[in-house]
Amino acid sequence: MEISTIIYSGIGVFILLVLLRYIKVVPQRSAYIIERLGKYRGTIQAGFHILIPFFDRVAYKHSLKEQAIDVDSQSCITRDNITVEVDGILYIQIFDPKKASYGIEDYKFAAIQLAQTTMRSVIGKMELDKTFEERDNINTTIVTAVDKASDPWGVKVSRYEVKNITPPQSIKDAMEKQMRAEREKRAMIAESEGEKQAKINVADGDKQELIKRSEGEKQKRINEAKGKASEIEEVANATANGIRAISDAISSQNGLDAVNLRIAEQYLNEFGKLAKENNSMIIPSDLANISGMIATASSVFKNSQNKSENKK
Repeated sequence: MEISTIIYSGIGVFILLVLLRYIKVVPQRSAYIIERLGKYRGTIQAGFHILIPFFDRVAYKHSLKEQAIDVDSQSCITRDNITVEVDGILYIQIFDPKKASYGIEDYKFAAIQLAQTTMRSVIGKMELDKTFEERDNINTTIVTAVDKASDPWGVKVSRYEVKNITPPQSIKDAMEKQMRAEREKRAMIAESEGEKQAKINVADGDKQELIKRSEGEKQKRINEAKGKASEIEEVANATANGIRAISDAISSQNGLDAVNLRIAEQYLNEFGKLAKENNSMIIPSDLANISGMIATASSVFKNSQNKSENKK
């Protein structure tokens, strides 16, 4: 009885192990290829699956995620016969697990080889300078060629990126000299432009200064002329007012007597000054001439007065 129990227990454990072996849990974004007796039976997606023991087996396991494949560095000869080292990254994704399993032995290896071949072909049509400028065109050409060839493999090529384009050291040195010369050239041009602009600014400043200075001189002269004109006008007005006041005073009562007295005073003052300034003094032979002179001046004032009255 004990022996049979052990046998049954062993059989039960064996059956359990077999069942566990043929129970498959497929992860998300994965696909398993199932073969039955060596022939394709189907593709199982994410989830819980039970296979038929001893008949079914998982032949291939594929990830449906986008995969980044490193493309090793390779030597390419440009159109101007310069050897450069180029490497890149290829991005692919399986869209048909069955074709990826049975369409080609190793789709990753085939995609890498095709990318390298296309890379050599594209670089061979370009000069060295263009390879640095047209990376986008290189990437697009490689993606188009590899994607078209990989369609029977159930693989979609999404993009390709060139990582490095490495020319020989001698070419690097020449390019460095060229870039240094170009930078020096741009620096000299920028410096000359700066000096030119500085001279223009100085000239404009001098021009503005001369204009302002001339305008100031002009305004100064105008102001001086106006001042002189005002001064002359004021002097003329004052003189006219004085003459007018004298005329009014002469025309008033006893004005003529006051004029006669004033003339006599002025005459005597001037005669006294002459006596002080000279050692020898000349005395008129007839002192009566003084009164005659005063009478003559008075007659002149009378005549002027009569003329002004006649005009009125």
